[in-house]
Amino acid sequence: MIRDTSAQDTLVDTRPGRSRPRLMAAALIVAVLASLAALTFTLAGWMSSDRSIDAASIRTAVVSRGSFVRDINAQGRIVAAVKPSFYSPATGIVRFRVKAGDPVNKGDLLATVYSPEIQNEFDQEQATYDSMSTDLQRQQIQTRQTESLNQKTIDMARVTLQAAERELKRAEKAKQVEAISVLDLEKARDDRNTARLAYRHAIADAKLARESQEFELQTQKLQLDRQQLTLDNLRRRIDELTIHSPITGIVGSVAVDERAAVNQNQALLTVIDLSAFEIEAGIPETYADELAAGMDVEILYNGRTYPGTLGAISPQVIANQVTARVRFNDDLPAGLRQNQRVTTRIILEQRDDVVTVARGAFIDSGGGRHAWVITPDDMAVKTPVELGARSISAVEVLSGLAEGDRIIVSSTSEFNKADVIRITD
Repeated sequence: MIRDTSAQDTLVDTRPGRSRPRLMAAALIVAVLASLAALTFTLAGWMSSDRSIDAASIRTAVVSRGSFVRDINAQGRIVAAVKPSFYSPATGIVRFRVKAGDPVNKGDLLATVYSPEIQNEFDQEQATYDSMSTDLQRQQIQTRQTESLNQKTIDMARVTLQAAERELKRAEKAKQVEAISVLDLEKARDDRNTARLAYRHAIADAKLARESQEFELQTQKLQLDRQQLTLDNLRRRIDELTIHSPITGIVGSVAVDERAAVNQNQALLTVIDLSAFEIEAGIPETYADELAAGMDVEILYNGRTYPGTLGAISPQVIANQVTARVRFNDDLPAGLRQNQRVTTRIILEQRDDVVTVARGAFIDSGGGRHAWVITPDDMAVKTPVELGARSISAVEVLSGLAEGDRIIVSSTSEFNKADVIRITD
């Protein structure tokens, strides 16, 4: 007979409900083993980190590559670009024609200063000028008289010379017929020579007298011109006592009372041009060497951004700041008022293809020498880095970090001594 497999068969109970406890036991064993494995992995992570920190308490950012703009924020206030101040040109009594807040047009009378000292000096110099002018006229008359007398002398000498020459001719003819002696002829010739010499001297004396008179006349004219300059200067000072507005605007402030006695160069009032405003911004002195006129500026006013240009920069440092003036490139925004507060963003530098990361407190707490790079298994590893230029929102990464790395950008002062940090949910 052929042996069958009946000896190897096992009787199995096929009634419902008998296999479920075994399946549940097997599933429980698998779950316990998985939990032990997860616990082991977690304990291994805990053991490999110096400490742990809650993910909600930190802020992270990803290292990226792109355009880098280095800029600074500066708080400023609206000031009048044209704000002339007026000072007393001399000691005297001031009288105002306007009050603080009054609108004025260009050329309007603002104030007058009555100065008896300048007026008295002007009157004295005017009298001196009149006297010198009279002396000049007298000198001109005397010059004409002298020229007339000299011309008379020349004419008389010419007539005498002509008479002597005729007398010589008669003597020569008389000598030919032996009507006179040689002695009479020689006398006639001497008289002619004497008359000729007197005529020549009369001409020379008249020329010298004319030059002398012209020199005296020129001297007095120069003195009169000098006196005219003195008089013009005093007249200018008197004109300055009447103060007119060089612009259209409003009177900003009045420094003294009506009819008050003022000294020379004492402040009187200020006029503000409301059509031209600038921004006066205080910039930390650490950026003073990098500022230059003409830099682009973004002006934040009433929720909008306006383009501007960095203008004048103060050469001195006051309270650890330098003062700069920012001008609007386009038309002024509506509603500007003096002393309004605005925020300006000054563009110091702009470059492309730069590795950057968001700026955060980690720069200060880590001294900018270390950063905590987050790994895929939620571990933050302390990594040496080298940072470069900094802007308001970003910082340049020179080495230590690669594009795509995620780092902690919030303050790391709490775990500065740790090398590895476990980030927990």
